Amino acid sequence: MQTVRHMLICAGLGLSLALGAYSGQAEARRGGHKTASAPHKLSLRSAAAIVQDANTGEILYGKNAGAVTPIASITKLMTAMVVLDAGLDLNQDITISSADMDYLRGTHSRLKPGASLSRDELLRLALMSSENRAAAALGRTYPGGFDAFIRAMNHKARMLGMNDSQFDDATGLSSANVASAADLVKLVRAAHRYERIRSYTTTTELDVQVAGRQLSYHNTNRLVSNERWNIGLSKTGFTNDAGRCLVLQAKLAEREVIIVLLDSWGRLSRIGDANRIKAWLEANARPQSVGAHKAAQEGSTPAPG
Repeated sequence: MQTVRHMLICAGLGLSLALGAYSGQAEARRGGHKTASAPHKLSLRSAAAIVQDANTGEILYGKNAGAVTPIASITKLMTAMVVLDAGLDLNQDITISSADMDYLRGTHSRLKPGASLSRDELLRLALMSSENRAAAALGRTYPGGFDAFIRAMNHKARMLGMNDSQFDDATGLSSANVASAADLVKLVRAAHRYERIRSYTTTTELDVQVAGRQLSYHNTNRLVSNERWNIGLSKTGFTNDAGRCLVLQAKLAEREVIIVLLDSWGRLSRIGDANRIKAWLEANARPQSVGAHKAAQEGSTPAPG
């Protein structure tokens, strides 16, 4: 009798342990699945931001995306589009005048009144190194003058559906140049269609001859020279009213995205935010199957000849 009771007790203990082990494994599987599928959180220091899939239009992240704020030199993307839309002679020489000087904020420029550069060189300097006198000269020499240029900027904004935007000058020095992050996604998307804008905003450095002297300029966005980034368009901006701003189109985690960062006050915060977005997209990227990965590789192989 005691032997039978002992056997029953052992059997009961064995069953309990087995059930406990199964329950623990099931809970571990549920917990593991929850952890694996939970998206990594994204916390940015920019006051307003948006991340959009450039191909589908899907908004991947938004923060105060509808807030209207000064946009500083992001303005120069619109300046470039209006100049290029007009079909003006890019080889025409333009002389910097006192009218191109910044009397509003007193910013410095190495382009002295009397310096002469081609319209194309001015366009490069405005987009790559955010040269304010270059942008001002582009607006001043537009057919019909400065007022006609501003009208063209605002007309272009309406045509792009940028209904929260307003432009007041060609440089972005005026705080009356405003837009929302949601509007600037439309601006970046439109600007990316221009081969010159893509090329000039991602040029890392440029030497120009001015009055017999060689001047070296560098891109205001350090990320364009970072080999870990694949950037197709870039523009920075800064004034005290706008804070530090950055817009770009890039390929991250096998995905074309548009990133807009506005009003970031730390000196390196906009770059930090861009890197945080990159890490966030890469961490949440859906892994491809072996077949899909192979197909993607085959699809990217150049055709013979």
